[in-house]
Amino acid sequence: MSAAASQLQSSTEFSEQIVAWQRSHGRSELPWQNTRDPYRVWLSEVMLQQTQVSTVLGYFARFLERFPNVSALAAGTEDEVFGLWSGLGYYSRARNMHRCAQEVVARFGGEFPRTAAELTTLPGIGRSTAAAIAAFCFGERVAILDGNVKRVLTRILGFGGDMSSSAQERALWDQATELLPPAEQKEAIASYTQGVMDLGATVCLPRKPSCMICPVNPSCVALTEGQPERYPVKTRKLKRSAQSLWALLARDAQGRVWLEKRPAKGIWAGLYCLPVFDSREDLLAALPPAEQDHTQDLPPFVHVLTHKDLHLHPVLLHNGGQPQGDAARWVDAQEWSRLGLPAPMRKLLLESSAS
Repeated sequence: MSAAASQLQSSTEFSEQIVAWQRSHGRSELPWQNTRDPYRVWLSEVMLQQTQVSTVLGYFARFLERFPNVSALAAGTEDEVFGLWSGLGYYSRARNMHRCAQEVVARFGGEFPRTAAELTTLPGIGRSTAAAIAAFCFGERVAILDGNVKRVLTRILGFGGDMSSSAQERALWDQATELLPPAEQKEAIASYTQGVMDLGATVCLPRKPSCMICPVNPSCVALTEGQPERYPVKTRKLKRSAQSLWALLARDAQGRVWLEKRPAKGIWAGLYCLPVFDSREDLLAALPPAEQDHTQDLPPFVHVLTHKDLHLHPVLLHNGGQPQGDAARWVDAQEWSRLGLPAPMRKLLLESSAS
């Protein structure tokens, strides 16, 4: 056992405490819990990346209603998937999820592979997601290391390695594996895995953790040091940037809007979107000369992404001409409400329709 892990009374006692706490105080009411269906577990794990549980609940239910199993999802179109995903953000997750479903059907006959190692060969399934599926559904003794679990374990262990370093992250993976329930307690792996996730989500919070009700607080190095919020250590900060875009909100005489499908790479890849331009001059240059004097500037607004602030400047054009190009067409409200649209574009269309 590593030096940090040996500071615990024992790894077995630690896992037993987590399992006992989860079974009495952990979460058990979420719709993707209490199931060994890998499709539901996988779907929830993908949706919960960078997204709060309260937001995911509605999306999860709508996805299951339309795509009740992996074969149904594989048979769906990318536009359908994006339409149901619209508003969750990080659209590469949805794209990879669709590809993953297709590969599960093509390579594994519609059955998810049963080991974490095989699961990581599928699109969009990283080591932690693969471990969650394998642990919850198949009882494999593998460690997860999502954001909540990293926080719990670095505090418990007093792990001061910089999580910006891949070598330090690998070291934490090793220690996370050491802390798993012993191999002969296979039935405990699902409760343990859920327990460390729950502990990070409800007790060991990023700010003001509830240390006094933590079931493993006597073993917590960070609490002993009196500075749990120091962990996890991550020195490399993502630099924020800003970008300004002008969006053309063109409506025809029937009230339809002009939408185009974005390229396969870049911002909002593969989504339907209002045409966007780097400047107002570029926007006007894309219009026929007769229409350039019939535009109206709408109030600009800021849409905050993880690493960037988008300053969006909508420009309204009534009774616009026929759009050009195969990827652009007029779309009525009944249709665009079902399409995969970037969140700020959906917001703009909803507000402009209501006004």
